[in-house]
Amino acid sequence: MSQAHLGETAALLTALFWTVSALAFEGATKRVGAFAVNLIRLVFALVFLSILSYFLRGIAFPVDASAHAWIWLGLSGVVGFILGDYFLFSSYPIIGSRMAMLLMTLAPPIAALTGWLMLDETLSFKGLAGMVLVLTGIAIAIWNRPNNKEKIKLRYPLKGILYGILGAVGQGGGIVLSKYGMGSYNAFAATQVRIIVSVAGFILIIAVLNRWKNIVKPFRNKKAVKGITVGSFFGPFLGVSFSLLAVQNINSGIASTIMAMVPVFIIVPSVIIYKQKVTVAEVAGAFLSVFGVALFFV
Repeated sequence: MSQAHLGETAALLTALFWTVSALAFEGATKRVGAFAVNLIRLVFALVFLSILSYFLRGIAFPVDASAHAWIWLGLSGVVGFILGDYFLFSSYPIIGSRMAMLLMTLAPPIAALTGWLMLDETLSFKGLAGMVLVLTGIAIAIWNRPNNKEKIKLRYPLKGILYGILGAVGQGGGIVLSKYGMGSYNAFAATQVRIIVSVAGFILIIAVLNRWKNIVKPFRNKKAVKGITVGSFFGPFLGVSFSLLAVQNINSGIASTIMAMVPVFIIVPSVIIYKQKVTVAEVAGAFLSVFGVALFFV
């Protein structure tokens, strides 16, 4: 991985990882619910990260993290994992992963705004142009134009749309809080901190609501467990860790924009797995998004 484009490459890989994760979690969420999937996948991811950390850093847990890192990375975990991902996963059974991923394109401007307010970050004209192209391409690739004789109307349940928007707010805000809390700290260990705090938060919520049965029940569904395992490996383990590596090396808004290409990447596997038809507009949108991403590399 070229050091010159380390952040951009990490962000692009993140988009690929999250594509796999979205497809896996959609199936699991439909079977056992968003709450259970969200907690179990974090526990699985923590196991993956602990094993990796032991071999890479010689310690299984982030005991070397500063108080500053624990506070801000922990807060980012609450915003991103507990709140943001809960609403994102809740939107999957209602509007599907493709529409949910489109709504997640709201995360880049949210991240850019948050980065401007918290980190005094700026965007160059090239970065802004690339962001516009990527977001435009994603929108073209996902939105299906209604019949010319029909009026434009909301084609998905409002509840699912609102859940998707709240998921985007969580991701956009969480990624900037992560950057502020992480600094130069190891990205994989930083993800561990976020997950540990998030798991503790979920356990507290479960205890208060007495929903322990909801957590045990999913393990009786083999397909759900398989989906959660795959999603955990590519989502909170690889995906989130590489997203932190990305924002550690480039502007938060640019990183979030590249990572927002998931709706484009998800088109091909959706055709293969779910036999969905791809329109000319979707193909054109994909090419436009790729061109927009290219602006970040030149």
